[in-house]
Amino acid sequence: MPRYDTVLLDADNTLFDFDAAEHAALRRALEERGYPFTPETEALYLDINRPLWAAFDRGEVTQDFLVVERFRLLVERLGGSDDPVSFNRDYLTYLGEGNQLLPGAEDLCRDLRAAGCRLALATNGVARVQHARLDASPLKPYFSAVIISQEVGAQKPQPAFFQAALDALGVLDKARCVMVGDTLGSDIQGGIAAGLDTIWYDPLGRSPGDLRPTYIAASFQEVRQYIIEE
Repeated sequence: MPRYDTVLLDADNTLFDFDAAEHAALRRALEERGYPFTPETEALYLDINRPLWAAFDRGEVTQDFLVVERFRLLVERLGGSDDPVSFNRDYLTYLGEGNQLLPGAEDLCRDLRAAGCRLALATNGVARVQHARLDASPLKPYFSAVIISQEVGAQKPQPAFFQAALDALGVLDKARCVMVGDTLGSDIQGGIAAGLDTIWYDPLGRSPGDLRPTYIAASFQEVRQYIIEE
């Protein structure tokens, strides 16, 4: 019998190789507009994009604002005049085609389902991108629900996001539900605030700082062991 009946799984860099998808989508969107795709250009985009997503997780900006603002700032820094709205639209289309999985992600989902766990994808990503990536991946049959912040009107780490997930799955006993994710600020802090056990998926060996995940897993094998009593 598994330790947890219900498992909330983050998408990006927990199951999906978001870095690879982002790299390919950004390259295509930049090159189509005549910008060079270099390590420096990619680093510039990331330096703009990551703080905006952190601000979104803190509830300081909306997702609709950040996805356009990142390209407005990028075009400005590159000295161009491209429309950031269309830049973002094309980028998101290409990002939705990037359904690469992290090695072992499908095996993890298969094993958890075989053990009797219900799985839900719990993500702050852009809805049309996440649906496209999940639909094109082999993971879709394993999930009983897909909880996307843009669709439920609340984002991780807000308790309302997690309550929407629990309601969608009919979870009555929080002790039987666990949140698995790679991001401390949204996945782990949010799970803790919602009264859930958490598994911080951290193959990089980082420090959790002041946060105290229930478990820290350096591999999918460890995630599996924490969820399935063996």
